[in-house]
Amino acid sequence: MEIIWFKRDLRVHDHAPLVAGLASGRPLLPLYIVEPDLWAQPDASARHYEFLREALAELDRSLRARGSRLVVRVGSAVAVLRGLHAAHTITGLHAHEETGNHWSFERDIAVRRWARAAGVPLFEKRQHGVWRALGNRNGWAARWDAMMALPRLAAPAMLPQADIASEPLPDAQALGLADDPCPGRQRGGRREALATLAGFLDSRGRTYRAAMSAPASGAEHCSRLSPHLALGTLSMREVHQAALTARARWRERGDSQFTRSIDSYISRLHWHCHFIQKLEDAPWLAERCLHPAYASLPEHDDARLAAWAGGRTGWPFVDACMRSLAATGWLNFRMRAMVMAVASYHLRLDWRQSGLVLARLFTDYEPGIHWPQVQMQSGTTGTNIPRIYNPVKQGHDQDPDGAFIRRWLPELAALPTQHLHQPWRRRPRCARHWPIRRHFSAMKTPRVPPVPRSPRSAMTPAMSLRRAPFLPATAAARPACPMPNVAAPPPNPVPGPAKVCLTCRPGVTGRACHGDGARTTARVPAGHAARHNKPRERRNRHRQHSRS
Repeated sequence: MEIIWFKRDLRVHDHAPLVAGLASGRPLLPLYIVEPDLWAQPDASARHYEFLREALAELDRSLRARGSRLVVRVGSAVAVLRGLHAAHTITGLHAHEETGNHWSFERDIAVRRWARAAGVPLFEKRQHGVWRALGNRNGWAARWDAMMALPRLAAPAMLPQADIASEPLPDAQALGLADDPCPGRQRGGRREALATLAGFLDSRGRTYRAAMSAPASGAEHCSRLSPHLALGTLSMREVHQAALTARARWRERGDSQFTRSIDSYISRLHWHCHFIQKLEDAPWLAERCLHPAYASLPEHDDARLAAWAGGRTGWPFVDACMRSLAATGWLNFRMRAMVMAVASYHLRLDWRQSGLVLARLFTDYEPGIHWPQVQMQSGTTGTNIPRIYNPVKQGHDQDPDGAFIRRWLPELAALPTQHLHQPWRRRPRCARHWPIRRHFSAMKTPRVPPVPRSPRSAMTPAMSLRRAPFLPATAAARPACPMPNVAAPPPNPVPGPAKVCLTCRPGVTGRACHGDGARTTARVPAGHAARHNKPRERRNRHRQHSRS
């Protein structure tokens, strides 16, 4: 008996493990294991499980149409597989590789260990453009393109079924999941996925580039395929090839707007796998900061976390986004970045706690995308310039007429538009609508204390140029400057002929190098010098404002 272990690949189309199992010529057991320990993890929620139940029901219908059916078992994966092997003898276990949370990572290790000890051949196939044990990213994009260009695997016409009984699918309450009303949640299953894909590529996606930044227009004109990709009711290859076909069709018709929108969408399909690859390479990303300098985060505040999660921060646009997310299970990317940045920078929340809140609210929760983005928007990577979003400015930019705020914050619906984004400025002021923290006061307070610079040998080039506020380390902790014979600068450099340490900080003036404070006498163009004579902290704040 060959087992096809379905995890987050709930389809019969373009399914390599199913095709491989069928090629063996033995009876097949399509198996889904409901693992109570998985659903007890802090990133799981009832909305995830209800979406899963809908996808499993349609998968079962697809299998029955091919002479087979889905067998459900409840328990730990190792225990279920051990029991099936003892009763029926497993001759092969076929599955897709999965990049999930850390619990699923440990589960897969345990299953591989059991299969090896039991003598059961385990065959794992790649599902997305994500590679196991990848030494480096050289050639990653080319490999991704090559995989997506391969022909899709057709769904089998008939499947030989092993005669084994199924268990009933438990409900969310039986798994201990809290009640989680989400009236606007997308429906699960392949038919819904195909209809959503067709609607996006045929009509909704025309204004994708312009509409994706605002929460209201994004909900209509973004693809909305993310929950279906997260559970694998569609394969990434199916979506990519359908997008290429649609782009060619609209280009032939001369619709440049639609063509450019699909180009933007295809680039985001690359990003999907790019971020999942990050978690595949570093499974601990949901648990500790990517850069260790940020390990000492401010003390967590449960009251602020509850206010943020419930849409009660006092910033109308932030609160509208959080209430919309709670009711629909979806939020566009820019607003996801904003609410996460507000939690980390303005409210000083531990990104692990606020990240778990969002994980439970997103119907399309994909750990490989979620946790790298949470760290990036919280400024703990050490490689990305911090993005501090102004929640008032974002409201004016993405909801200028206030329609989105009025929909999700009915208590503010009667306010005139000029006061809607900052109701605390209206006379007389109302304490109820005062934000928890002022935006500019939050920006002025460092999120983490300045830390000594790490040795250059432990830092990437990007890390050395984009890290926490600079403090010189002690001379004993730093390598000597490669140019020790050049006179050191005065304690407070004044504007003048620009001198740079070509090894330590190319192009940066007015700052000591990482060694003994020496500089070279190399000159740079006057315009370049004038730009770099501006203090680095002021330059960075200017960039943050302009980006946000």
